Amino acid sequence: MTHANAAAAETANVLWFLPTHGDSRYLGTSKGGRQVDLGYLRQVAQAADQLGYFGVLLPTGRSCEDSWVVASALAPLTERLRYLVAVRPGLQSPTVAARMTATLDRISNGRLLINVVTGGDPAENAGDGVFLNHDERYAVTREFLDVYRRLLAGESVTFEGEHLKVEDGRLLFLPHQDKGPPLYFGGSSDAATDVAAKTIDKYLTWGEPPAQVAEKVNLVRARAEAAGREVSFGIRLHVIVRETNEEAWAAADSLIRYLDDDTIAAAQKVYARMDSVGQQRMAALHGGRRDRLEVSPNLWAGVGLVRGGAGTALVGDPETVAARIKEYMALGVDTFILSGYPHLEEAYRFAELVFPLLPLSTATKPASTSVNMGPFGETIANDLRPTLRVSQS
Repeated sequence: MTHANAAAAETANVLWFLPTHGDSRYLGTSKGGRQVDLGYLRQVAQAADQLGYFGVLLPTGRSCEDSWVVASALAPLTERLRYLVAVRPGLQSPTVAARMTATLDRISNGRLLINVVTGGDPAENAGDGVFLNHDERYAVTREFLDVYRRLLAGESVTFEGEHLKVEDGRLLFLPHQDKGPPLYFGGSSDAATDVAAKTIDKYLTWGEPPAQVAEKVNLVRARAEAAGREVSFGIRLHVIVRETNEEAWAAADSLIRYLDDDTIAAAQKVYARMDSVGQQRMAALHGGRRDRLEVSPNLWAGVGLVRGGAGTALVGDPETVAARIKEYMALGVDTFILSGYPHLEEAYRFAELVFPLLPLSTATKPASTSVNMGPFGETIANDLRPTLRVSQS
């Protein structure tokens, strides 16, 4: 058990995930697959909004629907939900990205969060016309953020760096949030942590074991302090929560029940071509092997056998999963970006089972003004409200 320290997070922001690259009941197979269209994404977003999630993450890349278009379509259909949307240094000019950011922030009444994504797959980057190596991409990211942040703060910017040049860049319409939305960013390399320490508001890590997360947090915190800044921390995880630990582990096994060795091998080959240090660290947790998937107590790496990016899940009953989340909070992690398969049902399951056990930063439900003061379950015999009866068997 990790002990709390002076930098421990007292409350948590919990975000959910919009599966714009597909959703299913099982991994690595079309069996149980679910059509993900605007109607389905609306259901997930509105569920997250009503359940009290802090926001939703929209992924980016060629495997996904465009995150800006989807967020623009869903923001008017939700009330409190924030949208964590990616800007892509190297793919966008900082001035165009700043205009897009200011516009979406205004039309959502300040419900925009920004995820700065440098990109770690050379093959995908080449398809997008980007042929920079790893460190060059982070050099572009530093220059991009210099211009982008100043524009959102209302400055007129003239800038000439090694990669970017802007003459008299400016915004005529400023964002709703003062100086622009908070900037989220993830990256495990030395170049990435340097960017985080000097320019980012919230540093994100994928779901590594607590000891490895502690190393990252301490490194970024120290580098930020050396630069005269403070950075907060978030983590990206899947969750498999059931009413008992046995049911949760059975659900984890079921998630990969149709996954064959050829599919695992093909996925691991794709990861091997990437120059993302974070992806390399994810893959190293399990090495593509089914017999070493619990990489830390209740931290299961089965998702990462075939899914890039976040590849680990917290598995267990509500009390166990809440305890594991509090271990990360003790390290200073205050933001949890979660997902589960399928995403609509699991948004409900996690909120109903685990939210009551966490010190959330925001209220999970607005005050009710209706005569239906639920939840109470389905009315019995059209007349009686049920009471809580739990079997003792």
